[in-house]
Amino acid sequence: MSFIHFNVPPYIGTEFKYMKKAVENHKICGDGVFTKKCDIWMERRFNAEKVLLTTSGSAALDMSALLCDLKPGDEVILPSYTFSSTANAFVLAGARLVFVDIRPDTMNIDETKIEEAITDKTRVICVVHYAGVACEMDTIMSIAHKYNLLVVEDAAQAIMSMYKGRYLGTIGDFGCYSFHETKNFSMGEGGAIVINNSVYINKAEILREKGTNRSQFYRGEVAKYNWVDFGDSYLPSELNAAYLWAQLEKADEINNNRLETWNIYYEAFRPLMIEQKIELPVIPETCVHNAHMFYIKCRDYCTRQAYIQYMKEKNVLCVFHYVPLHSAPAGVKFGRFNGTDEYTTSISDRLVRLPMYYGISAEERQYIINNTLNFFNGI
Repeated sequence: MSFIHFNVPPYIGTEFKYMKKAVENHKICGDGVFTKKCDIWMERRFNAEKVLLTTSGSAALDMSALLCDLKPGDEVILPSYTFSSTANAFVLAGARLVFVDIRPDTMNIDETKIEEAITDKTRVICVVHYAGVACEMDTIMSIAHKYNLLVVEDAAQAIMSMYKGRYLGTIGDFGCYSFHETKNFSMGEGGAIVINNSVYINKAEILREKGTNRSQFYRGEVAKYNWVDFGDSYLPSELNAAYLWAQLEKADEINNNRLETWNIYYEAFRPLMIEQKIELPVIPETCVHNAHMFYIKCRDYCTRQAYIQYMKEKNVLCVFHYVPLHSAPAGVKFGRFNGTDEYTTSISDRLVRLPMYYGISAEERQYIINNTLNFFNGI
């Protein structure tokens, strides 16, 4: 068997055709036909108030944090088990980070730990929908309303996922998607911000367009565009948007293909779970997930490392995931952990992700399954 990568970026086959069309339209700098197609598709599909493509998922988070209008000393509650981009956005905005523990079932922020972390400086709750599985949003939104806090959904891994019939990214004040090459749909580097409160739409457009009211000008709402507030360049290239549009046209095909692989993995490894050799992902009844990743939890760190090495020797790349942010040098510098780290670090040490991507072959999938079964049945 040739080497099986952990991830292969999605490719449909019409991407270059659309990129060529963008070039022929003499519009490659962004906010052209394909950018608008992507924005409108997401607004309609997800019943979102407003969606704006960005240069990355990190940029979408940066915009969300800046739109929250945080002041020095303000605090943001978030899980420690996430990527640095989640935290960087709020550091950029001048806030202090307050990390809380995760749930052992979904790996999401433990909603029962949030309220005890709230102080008179708390302004935002940032949730991360890990592996495309929803946080307990009803409880989180209730806490936010009780304390007059904003909610940012880091839905980088969660496009197409749902919670109680609502798409993730559309429940909090802001939602953030990623279209990085490791995500279900990709434009190489890219993302989108979902704005769920119309009060923030004009401000978001200005922030995204270098502080100008250019978007309003193009809609005929102002006679000329001008520099009206702070902004930055968060608008992606039209070439990237054209690449993404090819995949959004086939979103259900991609989503169903990934779900097929996820379900086959789960059924194949169920006996190992029953024998308590591994733990498998948990999908609450209120959630519809998008098969962003398939992970297993080993008994301990040493078993995980041995499994990763074993699969590497079989030409299969399996990888661990986040090192908890609160234990990282920047995490110590910019924040603190509230309460007890009961699960964040211990589960981080045991979790390993298997190859999961659109178009993985049945032969490759079975090879991964066979070798995984061989390893765990041999210990």
